[in-house]
Amino acid sequence: MKQTIVPAFSAGWFNKSRMAFVCVGFSAAMFAGMISAVGPAKAEIPYFEDAVSKGELPPMAARLPEHPKVIDFTAENKEIGKYGGDLVTIMGRSRDIRMAVVYGYARLIGYDENLNLQPDILENLDVNDTGNVFTLHLRKGHKWSDGEPFTAEDFRYFWEDIVNNDELFPVGPPRFLFVGDEPATFEILDEYTVRYSWSKPNPFFVTELAATRPPFIYRPAHYLKQFHAKYRDAAELDAIVKERGLRSWAVLHTDKDRPYRLENVERPSLEPWLIRTEEPSDRFIFERNPYYHRVDPDGNQLPYIDRMIFNISNAKLVPAKVGAGEVDLQSRILSLQDYTFLKQSEPQQNFKVNLWDVGYGAYAALYPNLTCSDPVWRKLLRDVKFRRALSLAINRTEINRVMFFGLAAPTNNTVLPKSPLFKQEYRDSYIEFDVKKANALLDEMGLTKRNGDGIRLMPDGRPLEIIVETMGENPEHDDMLELIGDSWKQIGVKLFVKGLQREVLRNRAYSGETIMSIFNGVDSGLATPGTVPAEFVPIQQDSLQWPKWGQYFQTNGEAGEAPDMPAAKELMDLYGKWASGNDAARKDAWQRILDINAENMFSIGLIGNVPQPVVVRNDLRNVPEKGIHSWEPGAFFGIYRPDTFWWDR
Repeated sequence: MKQTIVPAFSAGWFNKSRMAFVCVGFSAAMFAGMISAVGPAKAEIPYFEDAVSKGELPPMAARLPEHPKVIDFTAENKEIGKYGGDLVTIMGRSRDIRMAVVYGYARLIGYDENLNLQPDILENLDVNDTGNVFTLHLRKGHKWSDGEPFTAEDFRYFWEDIVNNDELFPVGPPRFLFVGDEPATFEILDEYTVRYSWSKPNPFFVTELAATRPPFIYRPAHYLKQFHAKYRDAAELDAIVKERGLRSWAVLHTDKDRPYRLENVERPSLEPWLIRTEEPSDRFIFERNPYYHRVDPDGNQLPYIDRMIFNISNAKLVPAKVGAGEVDLQSRILSLQDYTFLKQSEPQQNFKVNLWDVGYGAYAALYPNLTCSDPVWRKLLRDVKFRRALSLAINRTEINRVMFFGLAAPTNNTVLPKSPLFKQEYRDSYIEFDVKKANALLDEMGLTKRNGDGIRLMPDGRPLEIIVETMGENPEHDDMLELIGDSWKQIGVKLFVKGLQREVLRNRAYSGETIMSIFNGVDSGLATPGTVPAEFVPIQQDSLQWPKWGQYFQTNGEAGEAPDMPAAKELMDLYGKWASGNDAARKDAWQRILDINAENMFSIGLIGNVPQPVVVRNDLRNVPEKGIHSWEPGAFFGIYRPDTFWWDR
């Protein structure tokens, strides 16, 4: 059936390189025209009919904002769907239930399929010409999942009572709410309008709001105040704290909040589906949000699907379970090695295996820890000759042929060809397989002594044995390391693999115990000049190649170590120029940042262009056949709006 769709906004463009932010402004006449074209929903959602008839829930029209977010199905090549059903997928551990927030991708501002930024939870966002004043307009009538109003008070509570409360946030507000050392000036203009401003431009603010892991600069104040010392009788609050066996009210408040981890089933939310299962469990159920803010072009409240179900399984069993038809939609934990097996299962299991492009700068990369605690290893890893030698001694062509059917490509860990910042030399730097050149570099470093097994000796006499730590989530990483270990023997380096849980590995890296690790390449493979160059400069503790430098930046020098390598210092200077510059200055800073990373091999990319298998049940509609499987930007399925997926049954 052909649908007539009237745009839900007038578009004024605030360009940030290739990514554009849509500033939306509604007029009364415009909205009346939209409602006329879209029309009210014809019937109540079957899932809620009983609750509505009993008076336990208002009818759909009363649950929606005055101006709901209307999804443009024509632009996104979607069709009007039907209500009902469950969508089943598999996660490798219970902590991964947070992927419901990722897939749901309800954001104040969010990317669409073309990586343009558009208002979502917000009705519109006004940005002044100099990019230092941001006015956020909420949707009147928008409600939390428990039916309580979503208003400016929820933003005030976050700013005043959470991130500026010393007991809840000892280090103060998140860094993106600062420009240099200047925190945001927060104002409430009215019940549905708030403003953040700085004296200088803030290039981080909008992109952070659209992030795959959102900053949640709003909180359900009406719910959380009962756990806050400012709003609750001290004796009552203390009794709750003692009953729970916690240290303080701040720990209790944090425990009750956790909007990303989804550990509190009672916490109100704005997400499309709400967690209904408490840990521990191997099956987590997410139920549709009755007050969700999006509608289809016919005015039907989304999501179409009633429940999302996350089954928890050992990662090694996931491909077999998918091949046996136990899921409806799956990409997580699957790899190209599973493709042939899954394709063979298609006719029997009523699904299709699609191949999506990926947004990682590399499918996998090695991360030498330049801030490790061992002084001998630290000196070795910080010598660029050592890092280049290790890279030159990796046979990436063999990895591609053995593991990826020759469909991938050797690459460094950098931006992709689709990025406007791309240069071929970034991908090709020191990735040729040249054992002779690698040995020469190690000899130049003075690593000429070897033991009886031919392994070089470190300056303190220890054998040059590198323990590469993995997160145990991708079996292909172990397979790659086995091949790398074979080629590194040719340069007198022995490789050992140590599998750990993600949190354990990260904590070891943060403390300096990890010497080297393997993980996915940079998320920002599709970077533009307006993208924050966070993965290429030492400003994040999570960056496994320099965690202590990142920690130093994130804590304003209270923890970690200040960068003390000339190249790292230059990266920090360039980051400052990027943050304070205009569009041209940001592009120049980005290019030099990428130049330095390519020259210095701070991370060692292995292979790229590896397509991601995406298994989709045949009768699941509105899932694109081709897409970009990317954490940032993209949120994997998030930008394709799973709330619009529906069952044609």
